[in-house]
Amino acid sequence: MNTFELTKIVAGFCGSLLILLLIQWGAELAYHSNHQKIQIASYYLEIESDIEETDQVKEEIPFIEMVALADIGKGKKIFGKCKACHKLEKGANGTGPYLYDIVGREIASVNNYNYSSALTGMNGIWSEDELSAFLLKPSKYAPGTKMSYSGLTPLSDRANLVAYLKTVSD
Repeated sequence: MNTFELTKIVAGFCGSLLILLLIQWGAELAYHSNHQKIQIASYYLEIESDIEETDQVKEEIPFIEMVALADIGKGKKIFGKCKACHKLEKGANGTGPYLYDIVGREIASVNNYNYSSALTGMNGIWSEDELSAFLLKPSKYAPGTKMSYSGLTPLSDRANLVAYLKTVSD
C-alpha cells in the first residue's frame, strides 16, 4: 500500500465524519430550534421574605419623619442629578428655578423664572410631602411640566434629598 492509497483512506474517513456532523447539526436545528431552553434549579433555598414587611413599615412611617432621620450626605450626592438644571444660590436660576430655601416656599414663586402653566396653576407650598410626590414622577404630579426628569423612585433617596435641601436655607 502506497501513500496515495493511505491518503485516500484517511480522506474518506474524515469526509464520513464531516457528513455525520453535518447531519447531526441539521437534525438538532430541525428538532430543537422552536423549543425554549428549560432551566431547572439544582437546589432551592428557602428564605424568609421581609420585602413586604419593610414596604409596609415604610408606608406607615410619615415622610416628614423619614426626612428627620435621613442622611444629609447622601442627599448631597443625590443632588448631583439635579445640579445640571438647578442651582442652590438664591436668585441664580439655571434651566430650572433655584432651589435655595425650597422647603416651605410657595409653588412657582420665583419671580424671574418662567414656569410652565402646570405649575403656575397650582396653589400651596413645597412641603416635604409635596416635594416627595413631585420628585417621584414630576410629569404625573404636574402634567405638562417643563421638567423632563423621569423621577426619583426610592423613598429613602427622596427623603435624603429633601433633608439636604432643607439645609440649604437661611
